[in-house]
Amino acid sequence: EDVARAMEASGCNVLFVATGTRAAMDPLGPFTVDYNGTLNAVASAKAVKAKHVVLVTSIGVDDILFPLNLFWGVLFWKKRAEEALQRSGLRYTIVRPGGLQDEPRAGSSAGAIKMAKADSYGLPPRQTPGSILRSQVAQVCAQALVQDAAFNKTVEIIAVENEDEVPLPDQFSSI
Repeated sequence: EDVARAMEASGCNVLFVATGTRAAMDPLGPFTVDYNGTLNAVASAKAVKAKHVVLVTSIGVDDILFPLNLFWGVLFWKKRAEEALQRSGLRYTIVRPGGLQDEPRAGSSAGAIKMAKADSYGLPPRQTPGSILRSQVAQVCAQALVQDAAFNKTVEIIAVENEDEVPLPDQFSSI
């Protein structure tokens, strides 16, 4: 209810949810933060009739055997949160980034953002997941609010070196 009050008081009509937990330290963290926290945020958005919710989860949520699930089922709970948002009736975009980086690796460039449909990256036979800068994830999230083609979609994103940049509106349209 604190989130709903804050949204209502500020006149906020969109919500970005990009939560995470230190899963290795707290066995209840993924359930509490990634699932319950997201459910509370979605309920708040619904209460104030938000126009759009952008939820950042992770590549691998569709694969129960993905190694990150060894940390107390973190991807399992992120997937349950995605499902709750999809059932909420709110307009949404779910963004699943690859491994998050603060800056490019030494000697590397940021790379071009590459977007794919849900369940494209992960364990074989899927494509190998890559990484992406946090700032690039933020670019995709911001674009999700203004691109009609992003509404009610789930996308997976990584950054790829030595590829031409494809405009984000075109990538959303192709999914």
